[in-house]
Amino acid sequence: MANADVKYPPKLINLTLQTLDAIIPYKEILQMYWEKATSFVNAQCDGLEPWQLVGLTFSSTLVSVWLHGFLFQSESLTSRTKKQFFKLLRKMPFIGAIIQKKIDEALNDVTSSLSFLKDEKDYIKALPEQGMSQPEVLEKMKEYSSKGDVRWQDGKVSGTVYSGEEKLTHLLVKVYEEFAWSNPLHPDIFPGLRKMEAEVVRIACTLFNGGPNSCGAMTSGGTESILMACKAYRDLAYERGIKQPEMLVPVSAHAAFDKAAHYFGLKLIHIPLTKAMEVDVQAMRRAISKNTAMLVCSAPQFPHGIMDPIEEVAELAVKYKIPFHVDACLGGFLIAFMDKAGFPLKHQFDFRVKGVTSISADTHKYGYAPKGSSVVLYSDKKYRSYQFFIAPDWQGGIYASPSVAGSRPGGIIAACWATLMHIGESGYVEATKRIIKTARFLESELRKIDSIFILGKPEVSVLSIGSDTFDIYRLSNLLAAKGWNLNVLQFPSSIHLCITQLHTKSGVAEQFLKDVKDSIEEIMKDLDAKTTGMGAIYGMAQSVPDRSLVAEISQAYLDGLYSTDVPCSEKHMNGSPGHH
Repeated sequence: MANADVKYPPKLINLTLQTLDAIIPYKEILQMYWEKATSFVNAQCDGLEPWQLVGLTFSSTLVSVWLHGFLFQSESLTSRTKKQFFKLLRKMPFIGAIIQKKIDEALNDVTSSLSFLKDEKDYIKALPEQGMSQPEVLEKMKEYSSKGDVRWQDGKVSGTVYSGEEKLTHLLVKVYEEFAWSNPLHPDIFPGLRKMEAEVVRIACTLFNGGPNSCGAMTSGGTESILMACKAYRDLAYERGIKQPEMLVPVSAHAAFDKAAHYFGLKLIHIPLTKAMEVDVQAMRRAISKNTAMLVCSAPQFPHGIMDPIEEVAELAVKYKIPFHVDACLGGFLIAFMDKAGFPLKHQFDFRVKGVTSISADTHKYGYAPKGSSVVLYSDKKYRSYQFFIAPDWQGGIYASPSVAGSRPGGIIAACWATLMHIGESGYVEATKRIIKTARFLESELRKIDSIFILGKPEVSVLSIGSDTFDIYRLSNLLAAKGWNLNVLQFPSSIHLCITQLHTKSGVAEQFLKDVKDSIEEIMKDLDAKTTGMGAIYGMAQSVPDRSLVAEISQAYLDGLYSTDVPCSEKHMNGSPGHH
């Protein structure tokens, strides 16, 4: 049998011969062009010394390597060219002086508009020689906690404090006291804390319909949760042979993705939105390449409260075998209960959707836990392993940590666990019902007001307000004068209110509507009036083509956070109450 002749069908033999006959002319053509190319190169090199050929080859290689490095960077060539152009422009004597003058004016406006810098008393700049007594420290603490004009307890702040319930606060204080000195870095010393953290993660996996292999970790907040997912997928991309990983992120996604790209050397490709303020799925599909390391959607996104088409993007993730992260940091602990609260979402968003490989959700927002707690979840442990950091050769021992931080405050983890246990599913369902009901009421009433509109079709708790009639930042200023503290947005100009439990209190929503109507009535009396204060700064910032200038002005804000100098000016934002 082994020596038997193999007989091929005549049709197969004829087909093979025909294929060869068809290829031969192309082979001859290619050979002819190859001979012409080699003759041309040989003619150009005729008369050159061997060392010249070697030098030419070496220099050509260096130029090619430099050109490749210049063209293929995480930041686009267009962006880098624009930055370089404006950098050179600022160095020109006359133009540079004008630009710097405008920057200085903007910096002064920013500094004078920062209400938290207006403090009549001096700062403590050194340790007291003798320690204060406990009553003295508590009295000083009361002085600090009473600073500021905005009372979040009255429900006039967008987001920020999501519960504030007095009974819950008392519980959290007691829990933190019990675990004040604990640290999850030492599970052998604090085994109960380890159990709490593991249970928080498992509860979150269950809420988002994770399977038996789903897993995750607690983090310090939404930014770290997003950073961890990006770090995991970057390392996975490296293992798959992708040298320059890219992530496809909607322009409406949280800036933490920009931070992750900056920290981890990822190339961030922003995907535009549709008119409905959802990510453009077709644009995302066109942006997918061999370097794509992850896809991103929001549930919902922060600026306008819109749910991205997660199911459609998940189909792309499955088709192209790309990890897909859903950022539910803002509304994760609302959307998980909306169905049971009687407000079912139009589409699924969690691990029930094939293709979703990770989810970030903040327990310190609508989970009502104290600030400093969030979770990042994965559909499978194989993804989480790329998040971990392990240093096996450290002299101090084998070092391993699940997230960015080493030591972490055990009191926060324990307080998060206690919050989940205390509120329970029924409590979350009831809170969700009140919040969504209030959000739907406000949306319905705001849509009735002429000269403003709601961006997109929000399904959760954020309402973004814009106007084609007047500068929307004027409305922000006037509402600030009435005690409201809203989020100011850009591209497009808008403001938003993030509804929390505090807005569900009796009369708060009605007061907001009244103040909006009264403010618009005042604006309509003089449509040509100039916008001042932070509204003017935002308006200016959007029109500045050199984004590095905007970054420079923003640095003044960050510097201000650490300022211990008493301001000499009492200038304040036009339309807001003065500080005396």
